[in-house]
Amino acid sequence: MTAPRLSITIDCRDPKVLVDFWSTALGYVMEEPPGAHTSWLGYWRSIGIPDSDLVGVDDSTCDSIVDPDGIRPRIWFQVVPEHKVTKNRVHLDLDVTDGRQWPLEERLAAVNAEVERLLACGASRLRILAPADADYYAVVMADPEGNEFCLS
Repeated sequence: MTAPRLSITIDCRDPKVLVDFWSTALGYVMEEPPGAHTSWLGYWRSIGIPDSDLVGVDDSTCDSIVDPDGIRPRIWFQVVPEHKVTKNRVHLDLDVTDGRQWPLEERLAAVNAEVERLLACGASRLRILAPADADYYAVVMADPEGNEFCLS
């Protein structure tokens, strides 16, 4: 038996906003529709998804992103009716340095540069994790819909 392919699903209200944000944050690209389909709307209809379940979906809709190198997991943004109201039970960690192999000052500068880049893309900074006298630095952030993630 082969290992299952990992795909991450993020509940959201507006997939377009998160597709744009996370594509930029991770260097991902929009996932192409399967087979000969020219749009996701066409694909969903071809497999029998009723139009009543495709409200807000048009020929330009894309709700998933993939790593252009095919290494990292696919991310699907699943539309749900409710807004996020509590802390995530699972979150993404984006490691932008080589970890503890870099001196703390270099990690701090790299993380802070990425924080600024993602703030400009619509993220929010929630808190800094930097225990006194510890060789650790991370920033907890939220994407445009409030889903938390960490940069370290």
